[in-house]
Amino acid sequence: MNDPAPRRARVRAPELIGKGGWLNTGGQQYTLADLRGRIVLLDFWTFCCINCLHVLDELRELEEKHRDTLVVIGVHSPKFVHEADHRAVVDAVERYGVAHPVLDDPELATWKQYAVRAWPTLVVIDPEGYVVAQHAGEGHAHAIERLVGELEAEHGAKGTLRRGDGPYVPPEPEPTSLRFPGKALLLPSGNFLVSDTTRHQLVELAEDAETVVRRLGSGARGFADGGPDQASFNEPQGLALLDDGSVVVADTVNHALRRLDPATGEVTTLAGTGRQWWQGSATSGPAREVDLSSPWDVAVFGGKVWIAMAGVHQLWTYDPEGGTVAVAAGTTNEGLVDGSGAEAWFAQPSGLAATAGRLWLADSETSALRWVDPDGRVHTAVGTGLFDFGHRDGAADQALFQHPLGVTALPDGSVAVADTYNHALRRYDPATGEVTTLATDLREPSDAVLAGEDIVVVESARHRLTRLRLPEEAVRVESVAHRARRAATEVAPGRLRLDVIFQAPAGQKLDTRYGPSTRLLVSATPPELLLKGDEADTDLSRDLELNPAVTEGVLHVSAMAASCDDDPANEYPACHVHQQDWGVPLRLAADGTDRLPLVLAGMDEQ
Repeated sequence: MNDPAPRRARVRAPELIGKGGWLNTGGQQYTLADLRGRIVLLDFWTFCCINCLHVLDELRELEEKHRDTLVVIGVHSPKFVHEADHRAVVDAVERYGVAHPVLDDPELATWKQYAVRAWPTLVVIDPEGYVVAQHAGEGHAHAIERLVGELEAEHGAKGTLRRGDGPYVPPEPEPTSLRFPGKALLLPSGNFLVSDTTRHQLVELAEDAETVVRRLGSGARGFADGGPDQASFNEPQGLALLDDGSVVVADTVNHALRRLDPATGEVTTLAGTGRQWWQGSATSGPAREVDLSSPWDVAVFGGKVWIAMAGVHQLWTYDPEGGTVAVAAGTTNEGLVDGSGAEAWFAQPSGLAATAGRLWLADSETSALRWVDPDGRVHTAVGTGLFDFGHRDGAADQALFQHPLGVTALPDGSVAVADTYNHALRRYDPATGEVTTLATDLREPSDAVLAGEDIVVVESARHRLTRLRLPEEAVRVESVAHRARRAATEVAPGRLRLDVIFQAPAGQKLDTRYGPSTRLLVSATPPELLLKGDEADTDLSRDLELNPAVTEGVLHVSAMAASCDDDPANEYPACHVHQQDWGVPLRLAADGTDRLPLVLAGMDEQ
């Protein structure tokens, strides 16, 4: 006798709506009815979000294994104004190798229909058009894999499963020398080394910043050491020159640091295991034995290689002498908090530049320029938090950037900022505390390097390096200020019930072998918003008390749950960590809700 199909909550899936239309479908527009009979996985993402990029990588194996039954659809739901630009979404889909259809939803219509609250969020729709699961954050591929297998068996038996080719149509490749380059480095020879991110290579250009001298790496996504044709990278980004003439490479999607010998083209691995760092992983130790998480840039400061560890919102260091790595600053919580390294919060640090007394960093998700002093304390020069951004010059305390990815030290003690989503090169002068604009009309600049009296800008979305003479006068631009596109949730002042929903995947149970398997950390910006409930605890539900005198703010919620295979006969069950950080904009209103549900995994059935 066959086992009955597992009982699941089922909710009719809302229609897929996006004003920007469909990408990667050969021009075809789709509705859910067109996909009936297939298992559909909606991936709500935005291209600024490092956690979303992690999920894109997690899903590659799942997509390949179930390509005849599963249709993955990316629903692009922008945070920044620039991310609502259709051309920018087209670029991002190619830049990150998205090999499935994408619905461009600049007005967050589908996001709202599915009551999504976080990037990334994954929603599973069964072949009959019902939502059967929702997951927020990373680490859910194993649970979705199991659910897809169950749905294949269930709907195969019912005759409601339709197999065949999916709607994905790859775009035509473009014949450019570089494709979405990330970072650049001036070599002692006067040539430029560029991370050709989308083609998984390093490219050496001649002094003209155009002529290709050689390519390093096979060009295929991979993780292998060896000579210039055998070695492989996975979306490399940052580059830094060591005293011995070798180059450290932030091999971002491989979660590793690599070493390039420019003389021979030989590539070796300095740090990282190839696995992504998760809560509970080691935070220091022999460099080849410690997991890293999306290192985005590197710079030499104080005798060590500092790493912008975008994936966990931290700064790490690599010690070339001892061959070790360690956390230098950041708690892994996402936000903007200054102070000692142990207290500081970052939000996707993505660009580094060292001077004699400061390590400058572009903290992209807070649209901030920050710096670390020789004692390891963190300071903010420009920027206020996760949801304020724009293009405004003037005094640093009111100036605005939009998701900067690069920073470059200038000879006069000031710094140039690659203000990526404003398509501009900006300048901050610590002597005057003023921000000015050096150049505009640069397509997604992600880095810049000095070359004599010129500054050479990596124009990532124009696939080239652009040489500019450093101007003596600033460019005048009209000031623009923005808030994140996401609407605030209206909540009642006073008691607010926070429920993080987590249901262990089928065949698994909470991992309690070493104590509590869950963790919940809550805080607020401004801190005065929370009168009660801002402690760390293991219960995923909590009563908060909101201050009626603070009319709006952001609730920061960090949740983690660990689950293991539920098989008593298995002495070494496979275990998985599920985690997500939410930044929920709140507005206090008398008629607002008194309950805030956030789905980590499962369905909110209240």
